[in-house]
Amino acid sequence: MASNVGSRAFQNARLQKKLKKQAETLLPAAMTAYRAGRHAEAQSLCRQLLQDLPTYFDAMHLLGVSVIECGQFEEGRQILERVVALDPGSADANSNLGFALINLKRYDEARALLEKAVKLRPNSQTAQRNLAIALLRLELAEPAIAAFTRAIELKPDDADAWCNRGVAELMVRRWDAAAVSAERALALAPRHFEGWVNKGLAHLELRHFELAEAAFNTAIEIRPDMAEVRAHRGRLHILAGRIDQAEADFDAAVAREPTLKLGWQGKAQISMLRGNVAQAIVACRRVLEQDNSSEVGLTLLGACLGRLGDTAGAIAHFDRAIAIRPDYDEAITKKIFYQDFLSQADFAAQQATRRYWWDTVGSKFPRRKLGARALDPDRRIIVGYVSADFRRHSAGFAFLPVLRCHDKTKVQINCYSSSNVRDQFTLAFESLADVWVNANNLSDDELADRIQADGVDILVDLSGHTTGNRMAVFARKPAPIQVTAWGSGTGTGVATMDYFFADPMTIPQDVRHLFAETVYDLPSVITIDPITDATPSALPMLSNGHLTFGVFNRIDKISDEALAVWARLLREVEGAKIVIKHVALDETFLRDALVDRFVAQGIAQDRIACFGSSPRSDHLRALQTIDISLDPFPQNGGISTWESLYMGVPVVAKLGRGAASRAAGGILTAIGLDDWVAGDDDGYISIAKHFASQPAHLAQLRAELPARIARSAAGNVAVYTQHVEAGYRQFWREYCATGA
Repeated sequence: MASNVGSRAFQNARLQKKLKKQAETLLPAAMTAYRAGRHAEAQSLCRQLLQDLPTYFDAMHLLGVSVIECGQFEEGRQILERVVALDPGSADANSNLGFALINLKRYDEARALLEKAVKLRPNSQTAQRNLAIALLRLELAEPAIAAFTRAIELKPDDADAWCNRGVAELMVRRWDAAAVSAERALALAPRHFEGWVNKGLAHLELRHFELAEAAFNTAIEIRPDMAEVRAHRGRLHILAGRIDQAEADFDAAVAREPTLKLGWQGKAQISMLRGNVAQAIVACRRVLEQDNSSEVGLTLLGACLGRLGDTAGAIAHFDRAIAIRPDYDEAITKKIFYQDFLSQADFAAQQATRRYWWDTVGSKFPRRKLGARALDPDRRIIVGYVSADFRRHSAGFAFLPVLRCHDKTKVQINCYSSSNVRDQFTLAFESLADVWVNANNLSDDELADRIQADGVDILVDLSGHTTGNRMAVFARKPAPIQVTAWGSGTGTGVATMDYFFADPMTIPQDVRHLFAETVYDLPSVITIDPITDATPSALPMLSNGHLTFGVFNRIDKISDEALAVWARLLREVEGAKIVIKHVALDETFLRDALVDRFVAQGIAQDRIACFGSSPRSDHLRALQTIDISLDPFPQNGGISTWESLYMGVPVVAKLGRGAASRAAGGILTAIGLDDWVAGDDDGYISIAKHFASQPAHLAQLRAELPARIARSAAGNVAVYTQHVEAGYRQFWREYCATGA
């Protein structure tokens, strides 16, 4: 018995010696095949070894790594789990298993293994980089940036690590840093596709459109069939105002990848820009079919609903988007915009949403440290105006007369234009500016740098939270005094905004504590230049034999509440007709939908006339066919109210519970037409019916209105501007008195 045992022991020893010799031959051969990319051969040799030596760590580890590199991640995971079980202290085994789990989207498990691998071998660049990738997939951007930075310290020539660090930096909006990381990746690997994409994305956000376009073009040249890059280039074209090129890129993107969300998002934007809301809705649905929790898709669909007048539905979609991504700027600003159209939203609700933008977005930007300046309370003040609307735009009509009437001995005008659109209005603004800066291609930090370098004393926001705003610049506070005025007229909620130009009717005293800004009263919240290329006509009802009401406002201002009141008015004023004119009514879908809303209220279709776009001169002359204008609510008219009044057409308005729902009432009160301002629906009907029954009074008022406007401080633009400058001087003197 003993001899048999000894014999078997001798035989086992001979076998182990033989197997060891075999392993010493086969493992190097497997490693050579693996390094040469002959994975099938390497795996075959490893499996041969493991048949005889099933716990041979090196062979099993190499097999697992090779299987992973062939994209067979589940099989690789199973092999590598056995490897880690054989040697739990192997940093490489833990790292490679973590990498397999990353590719299986089991990111939390991967993170745990990779943190262990880094702890076991702190100087393992591979483990550090894999950990960074896991953190990136978990959208833990800050830890990912730190991990990629450590990986780069260990291996500075790792182009992938530089590129991925850029991805993490893009996630936290560090556009400058992301651009630097992309450049480092491309310096190491000039044909690095992801590096070019990252470079394009970073410069797109920095508004460096030429650099972004060149980067996207190179990425497309490297990989022509990559649909997502074409969609990103489409985004760039939209921002640069090249709508046809943007549409071509989005079409090409979805043709290559029919389920690409970014492509359909772009197609939705293009349709909205072209006024095709029905087509935009179809594109939004395609986005949400792919991802029903897409905050971008929900926001775009909300904007479509807003265009159709479904304000409550629009806001519900914005709220869903914000619930998914609480700091999603676009959804918050869209909610701010459309809340002004919601009758249930009062001053408190509106300002709360604006403060929410500050809390979640604006407050995150670093405040600027301002340099010393001459605190002479009586010196010439440098006023900087920031807008995307130094062009033919309703907002531009409001502030052009102020810039024209400024006393240049007291005020230096700096204009910072954030639009690529240039027209005759742009030339007029540029001629009035002492300093003109094309800020469209400047990032927020670059624009803030320029404003500081220019020594601006008072920086004026002309957009509020509307399209093209640079609120992120105002959040940085590059000037000692900041004012919001004219372009929006509803307050910003921004803690770094010092003053808000309004009027006593638009912002009553009892709600001013709700505003982030100190409210400063002007004669009215906005003014416009006198209209001289068209004059009031004779009263149309005298020759028509019936009264014509007019609504020359954006159709998304036509709320269900306003339309119901107008329908009631049409029912109560026999034979009266209503004319609605707006550029959106060029689209048949929107025109038919609007008419259907009136018909549903019992108004015959032949009493409703809809007209679309026309040159401004024709638009003004169209008011010569109107007897009384009806102001929409809760979102009032502004420029349209002034235009109607200048054409001799009085406006019926109703005061609401928010700034936008009191603007028309403020204008009317400022020129002495407070008897045209109602407090409720019944009052609105009563005013319209009362004056409709007095054609002689209407005819006289029609003839007198232009002169009445000229006599008012609100309508006399020179006097109005003096009030503006008095405000600036007061703000500046108070600042100087603080010795700041």
